[in-house]
Amino acid sequence: MSQPLAERMRPHSLDEYIGQQHLVGEGAVLRKMIEAGKVSSFILWGPPGVGKTTLAQIIANKLETPFYTLSAVTSGVKDVRDVIERAKGGRFFNNSSPILFIDEIHRFSKSQQDSLLGAVEKGIVTLIGATTENPSFEVIRPLLSRCQLYVLKSLDKNDLLLLLDRAIHNDMELKKMHIELKETGAILRYSGGDARKLLNILELVVESSGSNQVTITDELVENRLQQNPLAYDKDGEMHYDIISAFIKSIRGSDPDAALYWMARMIEGGEDPQFIARRMVISASEDIGLANPNALLLANAAFDAVMKIGWPEGRIPLAECAVYLATSPKSNSAYMGIASALELVKKTGNLPVPLHLRNAPTQLMAELGYSDGYKYAHDYPGNFVEQQFMPDALKDSRLWHAQHFPSEEKLYQRMLQCWGNRFKE
Repeated sequence: MSQPLAERMRPHSLDEYIGQQHLVGEGAVLRKMIEAGKVSSFILWGPPGVGKTTLAQIIANKLETPFYTLSAVTSGVKDVRDVIERAKGGRFFNNSSPILFIDEIHRFSKSQQDSLLGAVEKGIVTLIGATTENPSFEVIRPLLSRCQLYVLKSLDKNDLLLLLDRAIHNDMELKKMHIELKETGAILRYSGGDARKLLNILELVVESSGSNQVTITDELVENRLQQNPLAYDKDGEMHYDIISAFIKSIRGSDPDAALYWMARMIEGGEDPQFIARRMVISASEDIGLANPNALLLANAAFDAVMKIGWPEGRIPLAECAVYLATSPKSNSAYMGIASALELVKKTGNLPVPLHLRNAPTQLMAELGYSDGYKYAHDYPGNFVEQQFMPDALKDSRLWHAQHFPSEEKLYQRMLQCWGNRFKE
């Protein structure tokens, strides 16, 4: 049986590699490392189908070093240790450290990630991790600090058109046929910047034609995908276009659309934990203080899915989706932390005011630590006005209330406590 088109078209060198020119173009950071033959551990973060696995394999081929692969879905701590032991032996045959590629590294537990630290730090292996999730949240800090982070982007229109042209004219199977790309709008739109998805759609359309003469039009692509809407996703990749539609339907307060997109994910074999995790994020980001119970329900739905599994898990997920979609929306907490992070980047490590510091030793007390701090519970209403921000930022405002009933109560209390400081 022939390999899938996406596998047949996998590039074997940087010159064949399409996209990510900010990393592998002439003079770019990864190309310079590879050409110098010295690659340090790094993590590739980007959406599915943009070349994370391929890039790791190209690096291993270029450096002529042993290449070990682990999947975070199927591997445990023992598998990690076994690979590290084999890698130690591999150092005798090559000057470069063997490469350990871990796909979906965000799925590794803390103990699994901990088991990598020593080998990465000592250079026993060069770790290349691939993730579709933000490593800041999913990868432990000690491991992240030992790795560079490179962000991969979705392929743009020109990249995708080049890939289509190469597939049609260079693939050993497709070049035997007469394939005309009359229209490309639909195939580009459905691929969503995902090279694997693009090639899977092309293969589906060509195979379903039953002829050696194929004219690809938008109508043909749309018809083929409607007849077999999940066939283009042969590797079961997370449907980032559908999860985006799902979250935007919740944000837009449309419970019907939220249920529809959830059903699409369920029918497509999506990981229920992925759906539940996204709803926990949405409950905080999009609903927030307008209905704080949303986060409680989202967490409860997550726990329920973990306990009861599939298919019954669809019921608490659906309950949560409807609740989130019909809840009032506020992103004041989301915007507040974004503003705070931006302020920290601009102002750096400002000193903590002395009265806010603890004074566990006599020397610290003599230096003024904790001097002048007012214990809120000693005052009426458990509040007393004092400065909590660094001196340089004492008048800064970061949280701005959005005036839904539940959030309005919080805003009115701030007015009562702080007066003009919180007036909008």
